[in-house]
Amino acid sequence: MIQSQHFIRFRTLMPGLLVSATVAIAATFLSDHYGAPVMLFALLLGMAFSFLADEPQCRAGISFTSSTVLRIGVALLGARITADEVLTLGYGPLLLTVCGVLLTIVFGVVLARCMGLTRDFGILTGAAVGICGASAALAVASVLPRHKNGLQERDTIFAVLGVTALSTVAMIVYPIIAVSLGFDDLKAGMFLGATIHDVAQVVGAGYTISETAGEAATITKLLRVAMLVPVVIAITLLLPHGRETGHGKRPPVPLFLLAFVLLVVLNSLGLVPEPLRAGMEAASRWALVAAIAALGIKTALKDLAAVGPKALILLVAETFWIAAVALSILLLIA
Repeated sequence: MIQSQHFIRFRTLMPGLLVSATVAIAATFLSDHYGAPVMLFALLLGMAFSFLADEPQCRAGISFTSSTVLRIGVALLGARITADEVLTLGYGPLLLTVCGVLLTIVFGVVLARCMGLTRDFGILTGAAVGICGASAALAVASVLPRHKNGLQERDTIFAVLGVTALSTVAMIVYPIIAVSLGFDDLKAGMFLGATIHDVAQVVGAGYTISETAGEAATITKLLRVAMLVPVVIAITLLLPHGRETGHGKRPPVPLFLLAFVLLVVLNSLGLVPEPLRAGMEAASRWALVAAIAALGIKTALKDLAAVGPKALILLVAETFWIAAVALSILLLIA
């Protein structure tokens, strides 16, 4: 009886899972061959198939991919980080990361309220800009209060699109700024890692300067990724109404974050074999791309346009803000 229930559940989810996976594969192919961010391709391709979200056969699997598969992908991000990598650069990246993330989220909330936008949208965009772009937007959205009218999913898609586009611009412009300010390779890498939104663009920008800058940028960025844990825990605890579900209350700390922390600890202790760690990194990437594709399928372009110009202004302002914070700290510790 239990096996038959699992089989029925699997059969219900399979069409939507296959659709999301197919879009993710297509987005990865286009990204590998044309160089644009894979998340952007996944979103745009997913939105092109938004009519499938209304198909009864696909609806359950698409929702499962945009929620459960998303959390799995975020949890597996822990395989990227070790404590030794973070400690090699000293207190500079830690100061940059903590100040940059916290001040950007606070700035996002305050500015959002001043502009007539919601507090939750300020948290969502502030975390996306402050932490790690699309991955942070997805993780934070999973613990924010749910809205029956689907506004949260629309806002999440907008945040992902916005930070991905801005991150691509920053990848080109920020290395020029770092060099023009006379930063050495180490400081230039720290600046890039502390300000560019997505990991891939951080790596690309860092290694255009030098190997030292690339390594510093990557480690600083991974420290920002680690800030997902305290930020999401704080959101979960401070916004308890966001934990309500149709099946009762979620745990005080989301299980996917506990898995993230466990992986960081195991990886730091050297208990994760290299092939397994590489496999988890790849699985995390695929899961997040599939989740983005599913969110794109669930979002129509007309819904995205309804967010309005104020939301774009907020994202741009947050991007300038975190860059200003990082530059101020780096100049102070010169």
